[in-house]
Amino acid sequence: MGIRQAARILRAGGVVAYPTEAVYGLGCDPRRREAVERIRALKHRPEVKGLILIAAGYRQLRPFVSLPRGLESQVLASWPGPVTWVVPARLGVPVWLRGRGGGIAVRVTAHPVAAELCRLAGVALVSTSANVHGRPPARSAFAVRRTFASGVDFVLGGALGALQRPTEIRHARSGKLLRPA
Repeated sequence: MGIRQAARILRAGGVVAYPTEAVYGLGCDPRRREAVERIRALKHRPEVKGLILIAAGYRQLRPFVSLPRGLESQVLASWPGPVTWVVPARLGVPVWLRGRGGGIAVRVTAHPVAAELCRLAGVALVSTSANVHGRPPARSAFAVRRTFASGVDFVLGGALGALQRPTEIRHARSGKLLRPA
């Protein structure tokens, strides 16, 4: 019941916290600027920094990415899984979502709760760690509630994945490791 309620809140433009591979994430529909800005304000995250999108499958990411064929096989081979890739953003993806670079960070998640939430919401989701910028991310529903109180519309409980640190981030064009796992 909780996951369906969380998906309804996301579709209505709300902000939800949910478990991911290593930490709790804050998420919203990436097409909803007000929701994205709420997350940035909760985290005290500057607009210059882009946000990660997660999805249940690559199809949910297509409206946001412009992945050349040469990079597609490398990126898709790592999914679903704990690798986030910075790929070229599709023309028209707003700066308030992707940040000041020309790329956008995306991942097809293997976490069962996060993937099901994407499926039920019907869209890729913003997925940023549930923490105030520069502080350790929340690793429990209790920690999310303590940090954000009523700042989120729903906290979906559930087990974290097996990772101890947030997913690695790689640049698709260069292959450079931007954040180790």
